[in-house]
Amino acid sequence: MAAADLKALAAVFSLFFGRLVQLQFLDSSALAAEATVNLYQTVALPAPRGSITDASGHVLATTVDAYDITADPYLFTPGQAHIDDAPAQAAQLLSPMIGVPVATLTKALTYTGKGDRYALLAKQQSPQTWNQITALQSALTKKAWHGHCGTENQLALKAKDDGRVDEVCANTLNGVFHTKHTKRVYPDDTLAANVIGFVNSDGDGRGGLEQQYDSLLKGKDGTVTYAQSGGHEVPTAGQRELPAVPGSDLRLTLDRDIQWDAQQQITAEVKKAGAEGGYVIVQDVASGKVLAMATAPGFNPNDLAHANPDNLGNSALQDVYEPGSVSKLMTMAAVLQQNVATPLTHVTVPGSLPRADRVFHDDTAHGTEHLTLNGVLAQSSNIGTMLAAEHLGSTEQQADQVLYDYLTKFGIGQPTGLGFPGETQGLLAKPGKWSGSQQYTIPFGQGLSVNALQTTSVYSTIANGGVRVAPSLVAGTTGPDGRFVPAAAPKQTRVVSAQTAKTLAQMLQSVVASQEGTGAAAEIPGYLVAGKTGTANRVDPQTGRYQGYTSSFIGFAPADKPRVTVSCVIQDPVNGHFGGELCGPVFKQVMEFALKSLQVPPTGAAPADLPVNW
Repeated sequence: MAAADLKALAAVFSLFFGRLVQLQFLDSSALAAEATVNLYQTVALPAPRGSITDASGHVLATTVDAYDITADPYLFTPGQAHIDDAPAQAAQLLSPMIGVPVATLTKALTYTGKGDRYALLAKQQSPQTWNQITALQSALTKKAWHGHCGTENQLALKAKDDGRVDEVCANTLNGVFHTKHTKRVYPDDTLAANVIGFVNSDGDGRGGLEQQYDSLLKGKDGTVTYAQSGGHEVPTAGQRELPAVPGSDLRLTLDRDIQWDAQQQITAEVKKAGAEGGYVIVQDVASGKVLAMATAPGFNPNDLAHANPDNLGNSALQDVYEPGSVSKLMTMAAVLQQNVATPLTHVTVPGSLPRADRVFHDDTAHGTEHLTLNGVLAQSSNIGTMLAAEHLGSTEQQADQVLYDYLTKFGIGQPTGLGFPGETQGLLAKPGKWSGSQQYTIPFGQGLSVNALQTTSVYSTIANGGVRVAPSLVAGTTGPDGRFVPAAAPKQTRVVSAQTAKTLAQMLQSVVASQEGTGAAAEIPGYLVAGKTGTANRVDPQTGRYQGYTSSFIGFAPADKPRVTVSCVIQDPVNGHFGGELCGPVFKQVMEFALKSLQVPPTGAAPADLPVNW
């Protein structure tokens, strides 16, 4: 080999050796620092939230894939991005895709040197949005590699003279990442929303059953730790994963179709009556299962930003109100069960009745009437009910105690057992604390307060032969292992005898079928209907004084072989106020639909036709 060649070879080796020394000793710390800029990343693996379905398995609430768009602000510094205004450039690109203002994004992407290596740019974005971001990242990387940079990057390129185009023409979105998340969606929008509730932006239940069963539905998050470089995972570095445990599914007792019809009917009637609100409950009398619980006005849990905060609760369980005449059924149950009277007992009803510190009247003025006890219920006479209740004891105190005992057996003044967030148990004072007027108003439904499910359960108790079955909304749960676990059997309490219940059912038929009854609008051709109207003075929750009315109708069918109870309550109507007038038609429509949906045939029986007058 020639001397010249040897010298050239020596020079080459000298250069290699020099570079090796530089890498090993001079630049090693800088290279190590750059390599570990984002070497290991630990991110959460959100547990899939369990679904909520109706009784037949139709999905009412579920989760879909979503992504939280995040970033490492340090990767947008000039030293890492190789341009001076990376936050602003990235913000311009991201803003139209994730719907966040440019200024907000620029601030979030600007590194302050205080250890802020994590910035949450947008929550719960769709897979399509993340695909848009990754596609743009790939395009920018390709342009940078080939030196096709934007104006700003070209200026930066001219400032460099070592030819490292891939470093200078950097991907301005290189520091944008994602965390796989989930998003709660409600396929039927407003359907049963006030029962199901909603979740907040963090995926936590904040209303209804979503809140009540939050820990069961949400499962347990996992984690994954992996190595990444330049915003991309390093496959050869391996990863450590703690799997997430999915949440359990919740199966309700609701029937989607019956729920839908109930919502349509109550929404239309509330609007027509110019009312503040209203609710309809449909209950299976034998099992206590709630088949529908509809409120108006409602809300769309998919669009909470435009929802009225006053409409997010479940007023059927959270409103407390005086029930009025629908409560008379409990007084009649006590009178019959105590053998104080029969449906045919003669009751002379005067036009007014002085008691305690006031004079009582019926809703409509009348002279002295001669009604049977059945007629007292059919015509919803307050005075007649008061006179009957006075015979429950030899003294007023004894009579009060007997009535109180029956009211509590029916579930008044006590939790329904659902455990629903914000549910009221109503107000029922101890007999010793009843005022002079309460001793006479409580028998006809004023001076005590309830929620709508409590009174619905009263009628279901009579329909079920005198046995109260605690209401239920949840049929059971399905765990991550796929095994369905039914809910515990509801508590059952005998309130009155089967014979008393049968007699009361016959008396309630007169309310609907008799020409003298107040519930003719609830009559259903081909079916026997047992029910009761209610028109109560309403306590304004703002002032605490009586203002307006609570209108209601509750009943069950077929009356001689009961299957379903339906209740309707309308609060503070403007256009009319009588329960039979406003709620009777709603009851009829919902009951007809429920009977058809459940394929309940008419029994063909004739009404009991008990006399109203004597």
